[in-house]
Amino acid sequence: MEMIGTMLKDVSGSLFKRPATEFYPQVRTDAPTHLRGLLVWKQQACTGCGLCSMDCPARAIQVTVLDKKAKRFVFTYHVDRCLFCGQCLQSCKQGSLSMSSEQWELAQLSKAPLELHFGEPSDVEQVLAGIPGNPTRPTEQK
Repeated sequence: MEMIGTMLKDVSGSLFKRPATEFYPQVRTDAPTHLRGLLVWKQQACTGCGLCSMDCPARAIQVTVLDKKAKRFVFTYHVDRCLFCGQCLQSCKQGSLSMSSEQWELAQLSKAPLELHFGEPSDVEQVLAGIPGNPTRPTEQK
């Protein structure tokens, strides 16, 4: 009997409170400023050292060095593997990586859009075609 009294107290109290849920995506609120969203790579600051790739616990980053002197790198980011832990930001001594607090809605119907390649378009095509480069972390075989 005591349990029913406790339950009625909770129910009656909840009748006069606003719901805790939001009507997302119809009603959108601003994301927190320190939200860890999509990884952003600044090509000009990158030296191609590959520390971000080596320290990534999820193996979500691959840096392919085509020509280190000419700063020709292809940065491959697997969003579907990323833990959004920020370890790559800590590892990058040049400050070439950041996480966007605005790009956090990353859901997709397939995995294809979740593999991002950054770099000069000709370099990206070369890496995608399988022309040998110097990857700092080889891609995993499925």
